[in-house]
Amino acid sequence: MHYLREAACKNNLIFVRYRILFVEKDAKIFIAGHRGMVGSAILRKLSALGFYNVLLQTSDELDLRNQQAVADFFSAQKPDYVFLAAAKVGGILANNRFRADFLYENLAIQNNVIHQSYTHRVKKLLFLGSSCIYPKLAPQPLKEEYLLTGLLEPTNEPYAIAKIAGIKLCEAYHDQYGCNFISVMPTNLYGYNDNYHPEHSHVLPALIRRFHEAKTADEPEVTVWGSGAPKREFLFADDLADACVFLMESYNDSQLINIGTGEDLSIRELAHLIKDVVGYKGELAFDASKPDGTPRKLMDVSKLHALGWHHATALKSGIRLAYGDFLARLETELH
Repeated sequence: MHYLREAACKNNLIFVRYRILFVEKDAKIFIAGHRGMVGSAILRKLSALGFYNVLLQTSDELDLRNQQAVADFFSAQKPDYVFLAAAKVGGILANNRFRADFLYENLAIQNNVIHQSYTHRVKKLLFLGSSCIYPKLAPQPLKEEYLLTGLLEPTNEPYAIAKIAGIKLCEAYHDQYGCNFISVMPTNLYGYNDNYHPEHSHVLPALIRRFHEAKTADEPEVTVWGSGAPKREFLFADDLADACVFLMESYNDSQLINIGTGEDLSIRELAHLIKDVVGYKGELAFDASKPDGTPRKLMDVSKLHALGWHHATALKSGIRLAYGDFLARLETELH
Protein backbone atom coordinates (compact mmCIF):
# COMPACT_ATOMS: atom_id res chain seq x y z
CA MET A 1 0.00 0.00 0.00
CA HIS A 2 1.04 3.59 -0.49
CA TYR A 3 -0.67 6.82 0.27
CA LEU A 4 -2.11 9.14 -2.36
CA ARG A 5 -2.21 12.75 -1.26
CA GLU A 6 -5.28 14.63 -2.44
CA ALA A 7 -5.89 18.33 -1.98
CA ALA A 8 -9.20 20.10 -2.47
CA CYS A 9 -10.68 23.51 -1.94
CA LYS A 10 -13.64 23.81 0.44
CA ASN A 11 -14.96 27.09 1.78
CA ASN A 12 -11.74 28.75 0.54
CA LEU A 13 -9.68 26.48 2.81
CA ILE A 14 -7.24 23.93 1.53
CA PHE A 15 -7.49 20.55 3.21
CA VAL A 16 -5.52 17.37 2.59
CA ARG A 17 -6.66 13.81 2.99
CA TYR A 18 -4.83 10.56 2.48
CA ARG A 19 -6.40 7.66 0.67
CA ILE A 20 -5.01 4.21 1.22
CA LEU A 21 -4.65 2.32 -2.04
CA PHE A 22 -4.31 -1.42 -2.33
CA VAL A 23 -1.23 -1.87 -4.53
CA GLU A 24 0.69 -4.67 -2.81
CA LYS A 25 -0.79 -7.81 -4.26
CA ASP A 26 1.53 -9.85 -2.05
CA ALA A 27 0.52 -8.04 1.18
CA LYS A 28 -0.39 -10.41 3.99
CA ILE A 29 -4.12 -10.04 4.61
CA PHE A 30 -5.66 -11.92 7.51
CA ILE A 31 -9.39 -12.61 7.22
CA ALA A 32 -10.57 -13.63 10.69
CA GLY A 33 -13.68 -15.72 10.11
CA HIS A 34 -13.09 -16.59 6.45
CA ARG A 35 -15.49 -19.55 6.47
CA GLY A 36 -18.50 -17.48 7.57
CA MET A 37 -20.86 -15.69 5.24
CA VAL A 38 -19.10 -12.32 5.52
CA GLY A 39 -15.53 -13.62 5.67
CA SER A 40 -16.01 -15.88 2.66
CA ALA A 41 -17.49 -12.97 0.69
CA ILE A 42 -14.44 -10.82 1.54
CA LEU A 43 -12.17 -13.69 0.46
CA ARG A 44 -13.98 -13.94 -2.89
CA LYS A 45 -13.64 -10.19 -3.40
CA LEU A 46 -9.93 -10.10 -2.59
CA SER A 47 -9.26 -13.15 -4.78
CA ALA A 48 -11.11 -11.50 -7.67
CA LEU A 49 -8.88 -8.42 -7.24
CA GLY A 50 -5.72 -10.53 -7.45
CA PHE A 51 -4.64 -10.70 -3.81
CA TYR A 52 -3.00 -14.06 -3.24
CA ASN A 53 -1.19 -13.83 0.10
CA VAL A 54 -4.31 -14.20 2.25
CA LEU A 55 -3.93 -15.77 5.70
CA LEU A 56 -6.72 -18.23 6.47
CA GLN A 57 -7.15 -20.15 9.71
CA THR A 58 -10.10 -22.35 10.61
CA SER A 59 -11.38 -22.31 14.19
CA ASP A 60 -9.74 -25.74 14.67
CA GLU A 61 -6.40 -24.34 13.56
CA LEU A 62 -6.67 -21.07 15.52
CA ASP A 63 -9.05 -20.48 18.41
CA LEU A 64 -9.49 -16.72 18.36
CA ARG A 65 -10.84 -16.87 21.92
CA ASN A 66 -7.42 -18.07 23.09
CA GLN A 67 -5.21 -15.09 23.90
CA GLN A 68 -1.90 -16.95 23.66
CA ALA A 69 -2.84 -18.72 20.44
CA VAL A 70 -3.72 -15.40 18.77
CA ALA A 71 -0.51 -13.80 20.04
CA ASP A 72 1.55 -16.69 18.66
CA PHE A 73 -0.22 -16.49 15.29
CA PHE A 74 0.41 -12.74 14.88
CA SER A 75 4.03 -13.15 16.00
CA ALA A 76 4.65 -15.87 13.45
CA GLN A 77 2.63 -14.54 10.50
CA LYS A 78 2.85 -10.75 10.97
CA PRO A 79 -0.17 -9.80 8.81
CA ASP A 80 -0.18 -6.38 7.14
CA TYR A 81 -3.96 -5.95 7.05
CA VAL A 82 -6.81 -7.52 9.00
CA PHE A 83 -10.50 -7.96 8.26
CA LEU A 84 -12.11 -8.91 11.58
CA ALA A 85 -15.22 -10.79 10.46
CA ALA A 86 -15.07 -13.58 13.05
CA ALA A 87 -17.89 -13.64 15.60
CA LYS A 88 -20.34 -15.90 17.35
CA VAL A 89 -23.60 -15.08 15.57
CA GLY A 90 -27.20 -16.26 15.47
CA GLY A 91 -30.80 -15.22 15.17
CA ILE A 92 -33.14 -13.78 17.78
CA LEU A 93 -33.67 -17.14 19.55
CA ALA A 94 -29.96 -17.98 19.75
CA ASN A 95 -29.04 -14.46 20.91
CA ASN A 96 -31.58 -14.64 23.72
CA ARG A 97 -30.85 -18.24 24.74
CA PHE A 98 -27.04 -18.12 24.79
CA ARG A 99 -26.54 -14.68 26.31
CA ALA A 100 -23.35 -15.44 28.25
CA ASP A 101 -21.76 -17.22 25.28
CA PHE A 102 -22.50 -14.38 22.88
CA LEU A 103 -21.04 -11.77 25.24
CA TYR A 104 -17.96 -13.66 26.43
CA GLU A 105 -16.88 -15.25 23.15
CA ASN A 106 -17.29 -12.11 21.05
CA LEU A 107 -15.42 -9.99 23.59
CA ALA A 108 -12.59 -12.54 23.66
CA ILE A 109 -12.32 -12.79 19.86
CA GLN A 110 -12.21 -9.07 19.18
CA ASN A 111 -10.03 -8.17 22.18
CA ASN A 112 -7.39 -10.68 21.10
CA VAL A 113 -7.34 -9.78 17.41
CA ILE A 114 -7.48 -6.01 17.89
CA HIS A 115 -4.79 -5.96 20.60
CA GLN A 116 -2.43 -8.19 18.64
CA SER A 117 -2.98 -6.02 15.56
CA TYR A 118 -1.73 -3.10 17.66
CA THR A 119 1.15 -5.07 19.18
CA HIS A 120 2.39 -6.29 15.79
CA ARG A 121 1.85 -2.99 13.98
CA VAL A 122 -0.80 -4.05 11.51
CA LYS A 123 -1.10 -1.30 8.89
CA LYS A 124 -4.90 -1.30 8.94
CA LEU A 125 -7.72 -3.25 10.56
CA LEU A 126 -11.41 -3.28 9.66
CA PHE A 127 -13.79 -4.39 12.41
CA LEU A 128 -17.27 -5.58 11.48
CA GLY A 129 -20.02 -4.68 13.90
CA SER A 130 -23.79 -5.00 13.59
CA SER A 131 -26.78 -2.70 13.31
CA CYS A 132 -28.04 -4.08 16.65
CA ILE A 133 -25.59 -1.73 18.39
CA TYR A 134 -28.10 1.08 18.02
CA PRO A 135 -30.79 1.79 20.63
CA LYS A 136 -34.05 -0.12 20.21
CA LEU A 137 -36.11 3.04 19.86
CA ALA A 138 -33.58 5.25 18.10
CA PRO A 139 -34.90 7.64 15.44
CA GLN A 140 -35.01 6.22 11.92
CA PRO A 141 -32.96 5.99 9.82
CA LEU A 142 -30.08 5.07 12.14
CA LYS A 143 -27.27 7.61 12.06
CA GLU A 144 -23.79 6.77 13.31
CA GLU A 145 -24.06 9.35 16.09
CA TYR A 146 -27.03 7.51 17.67
CA LEU A 147 -24.67 4.99 19.25
CA LEU A 148 -25.06 4.89 23.07
CA THR A 149 -28.02 7.29 23.12
CA GLY A 150 -30.60 4.84 24.49
CA LEU A 151 -31.44 1.32 25.68
CA LEU A 152 -30.67 -1.67 23.48
CA GLU A 153 -33.09 -4.34 22.26
CA PRO A 154 -33.10 -6.84 25.20
CA THR A 155 -33.10 -10.03 23.11
CA ASN A 156 -29.69 -9.35 21.55
CA GLU A 157 -28.21 -7.02 24.17
CA PRO A 158 -25.15 -9.21 24.98
CA TYR A 159 -24.11 -9.44 21.33
CA ALA A 160 -24.68 -5.70 20.88
CA ILE A 161 -22.63 -4.84 23.97
CA ALA A 162 -19.74 -6.95 22.69
CA LYS A 163 -19.84 -5.20 19.33
CA ILE A 164 -20.00 -1.76 20.97
CA ALA A 165 -16.92 -2.70 23.00
CA GLY A 166 -15.15 -3.62 19.76
CA ILE A 167 -16.03 -0.27 18.20
CA LYS A 168 -14.76 1.60 21.24
CA LEU A 169 -11.60 -0.51 21.37
CA CYS A 170 -10.80 0.38 17.77
CA GLU A 171 -11.50 4.05 18.53
CA ALA A 172 -9.24 3.91 21.58
CA TYR A 173 -6.28 2.39 19.74
CA HIS A 174 -6.88 4.86 16.90
CA ASP A 175 -6.88 7.86 19.26
CA GLN A 176 -4.23 6.77 21.77
CA TYR A 177 -1.73 5.03 19.51
CA GLY A 178 -2.57 6.29 16.02
CA CYS A 179 -3.59 2.83 14.80
CA ASN A 180 -5.55 2.86 11.56
CA PHE A 181 -8.38 0.72 12.94
CA ILE A 182 -11.84 1.39 11.50
CA SER A 183 -15.30 0.03 12.35
CA VAL A 184 -18.12 -0.64 9.91
CA MET A 185 -21.75 -1.36 10.82
CA PRO A 186 -23.50 -3.58 8.27
CA THR A 187 -27.24 -3.91 8.17
CA ASN A 188 -28.96 -7.34 8.13
CA LEU A 189 -27.06 -9.64 5.79
CA TYR A 190 -27.83 -12.64 3.64
CA GLY A 191 -26.18 -14.51 0.79
CA TYR A 192 -23.85 -17.35 -0.07
CA ASN A 193 -22.72 -19.54 2.81
CA ASP A 194 -25.46 -18.32 5.14
CA ASN A 195 -26.66 -20.21 8.23
CA TYR A 196 -29.93 -22.06 7.60
CA HIS A 197 -30.30 -23.69 11.01
CA PRO A 198 -34.03 -24.12 11.80
CA GLU A 199 -33.75 -22.34 15.17
CA HIS A 200 -30.50 -20.37 15.27
CA SER A 201 -30.52 -18.59 11.89
CA HIS A 202 -31.59 -15.07 11.00
CA VAL A 203 -34.99 -14.31 9.55
CA LEU A 204 -34.24 -14.33 5.82
CA PRO A 205 -32.35 -17.66 5.62
CA ALA A 206 -34.78 -19.17 8.15
CA LEU A 207 -37.69 -18.30 5.87
CA ILE A 208 -35.91 -19.68 2.81
CA ARG A 209 -35.54 -23.02 4.58
CA ARG A 210 -39.05 -22.98 6.01
CA PHE A 211 -40.72 -22.24 2.67
CA HIS A 212 -38.59 -24.79 0.83
CA GLU A 213 -39.41 -27.54 3.32
CA ALA A 214 -43.13 -26.63 3.20
CA LYS A 215 -43.03 -26.70 -0.62
CA THR A 216 -41.29 -30.09 -0.63
CA ALA A 217 -43.74 -31.55 1.92
CA ASP A 218 -46.74 -29.90 0.21
CA GLU A 219 -47.77 -28.29 3.50
CA PRO A 220 -50.85 -26.04 3.30
CA GLU A 221 -49.52 -23.32 5.62
CA VAL A 222 -46.28 -21.81 6.90
CA THR A 223 -46.11 -20.01 10.23
CA VAL A 224 -43.85 -16.97 10.45
CA TRP A 225 -42.63 -15.83 13.86
CA GLY A 226 -43.89 -12.46 15.08
CA SER A 227 -46.58 -10.11 13.85
CA GLY A 228 -44.90 -9.39 10.51
CA ALA A 229 -44.99 -5.66 11.22
CA PRO A 230 -41.31 -4.92 12.06
CA LYS A 231 -39.33 -3.44 9.19
CA ARG A 232 -35.86 -4.58 8.21
CA GLU A 233 -33.18 -3.70 5.69
CA PHE A 234 -31.20 -6.44 3.92
CA LEU A 235 -27.84 -6.34 2.16
CA PHE A 236 -26.33 -9.08 0.01
CA ALA A 237 -23.08 -10.26 1.62
CA ASP A 238 -21.01 -9.85 -1.54
CA ASP A 239 -22.11 -6.21 -1.67
CA LEU A 240 -20.90 -5.87 1.91
CA ALA A 241 -17.54 -7.35 0.94
CA ASP A 242 -17.24 -4.83 -1.88
CA ALA A 243 -18.02 -2.01 0.59
CA CYS A 244 -15.44 -3.33 3.07
CA VAL A 245 -12.68 -3.35 0.48
CA PHE A 246 -13.80 0.10 -0.69
CA LEU A 247 -13.59 1.43 2.89
CA MET A 248 -10.28 -0.30 3.54
CA GLU A 249 -9.03 1.77 0.60
CA SER A 250 -10.75 5.08 1.30
CA TYR A 251 -11.83 5.51 4.94
CA ASN A 252 -9.52 6.27 7.85
CA ASP A 253 -11.75 7.92 10.45
CA SER A 254 -12.06 6.53 13.98
CA GLN A 255 -15.85 7.03 13.87
CA LEU A 256 -17.89 4.02 12.79
CA ILE A 257 -19.60 4.04 9.40
CA ASN A 258 -22.84 2.34 8.36
CA ILE A 259 -23.09 -0.07 5.42
CA GLY A 260 -26.51 -0.79 3.97
CA THR A 261 -28.94 -0.10 1.18
CA GLY A 262 -30.99 2.68 2.77
CA GLU A 263 -34.16 0.72 1.88
CA ASP A 264 -36.33 -1.51 4.09
CA LEU A 265 -39.52 -3.58 4.05
CA SER A 266 -41.75 -5.29 6.59
CA ILE A 267 -41.21 -8.91 7.62
CA ARG A 268 -44.63 -9.63 6.14
CA GLU A 269 -43.50 -8.22 2.78
CA LEU A 270 -40.22 -10.14 3.05
CA ALA A 271 -42.08 -13.39 3.72
CA HIS A 272 -44.23 -12.93 0.61
CA LEU A 273 -41.14 -12.10 -1.45
CA ILE A 274 -39.32 -15.26 -0.34
CA LYS A 275 -42.50 -17.32 -0.80
CA ASP A 276 -42.62 -16.13 -4.40
CA VAL A 277 -38.92 -16.86 -5.10
CA VAL A 278 -39.12 -20.35 -3.55
CA GLY A 279 -42.37 -21.08 -5.37
CA TYR A 280 -44.40 -22.07 -2.33
CA LYS A 281 -48.15 -22.01 -3.06
CA GLY A 282 -49.61 -22.38 0.46
CA GLU A 283 -50.85 -19.81 2.96
CA LEU A 284 -48.98 -17.67 5.50
CA ALA A 285 -49.80 -17.31 9.20
CA PHE A 286 -48.06 -14.93 11.63
CA ASP A 287 -47.49 -16.02 15.24
CA ALA A 288 -47.71 -12.81 17.27
CA SER A 289 -46.82 -14.72 20.46
CA LYS A 290 -43.20 -14.86 19.23
CA PRO A 291 -40.97 -11.80 19.81
CA ASP A 292 -40.79 -9.14 17.11
CA GLY A 293 -37.54 -7.56 18.25
CA THR A 294 -36.76 -3.96 17.32
CA PRO A 295 -39.72 -2.30 15.50
CA ARG A 296 -37.51 -0.93 12.73
CA LYS A 297 -33.84 -0.94 11.79
CA LEU A 298 -33.02 1.18 8.76
CA MET A 299 -29.48 2.43 8.34
CA ASP A 300 -28.65 5.98 7.36
CA VAL A 301 -26.06 5.40 4.65
CA SER A 302 -25.65 9.00 3.55
CA LYS A 303 -22.06 9.04 4.83
CA LEU A 304 -21.18 5.97 2.75
CA HIS A 305 -23.01 7.27 -0.31
CA ALA A 306 -21.13 10.56 -0.02
CA LEU A 307 -17.88 8.59 -0.33
CA GLY A 308 -19.16 7.13 -3.59
CA TRP A 309 -20.29 3.59 -2.71
CA HIS A 310 -23.77 2.15 -3.44
CA HIS A 311 -25.07 -1.42 -3.25
CA ALA A 312 -25.49 -3.34 -6.52
CA THR A 313 -27.79 -6.28 -5.73
CA ALA A 314 -31.57 -5.80 -5.62
CA LEU A 315 -33.28 -7.75 -2.83
CA LYS A 316 -35.30 -10.14 -5.01
CA SER A 317 -32.26 -10.89 -7.17
CA GLY A 318 -30.19 -11.53 -4.06
CA ILE A 319 -32.83 -13.86 -2.61
CA ARG A 320 -32.78 -15.85 -5.86
CA LEU A 321 -29.01 -16.21 -5.54
CA ALA A 322 -29.28 -17.18 -1.88
CA TYR A 323 -31.98 -19.76 -2.61
CA GLY A 324 -29.81 -21.24 -5.35
CA ASP A 325 -26.95 -21.51 -2.88
CA PHE A 326 -29.27 -23.17 -0.34
CA LEU A 327 -30.37 -25.74 -2.92
CA ALA A 328 -26.76 -26.47 -3.93
CA ARG A 329 -25.76 -27.01 -0.31
CA LEU A 330 -28.79 -29.20 0.27
CA GLU A 331 -27.82 -31.32 -2.73
CA THR A 332 -24.28 -31.66 -1.39
CA GLU A 333 -25.55 -32.75 2.03
CA LEU A 334 -27.76 -35.41 0.43
CA HIS A 335 -24.79 -36.87 -1.41
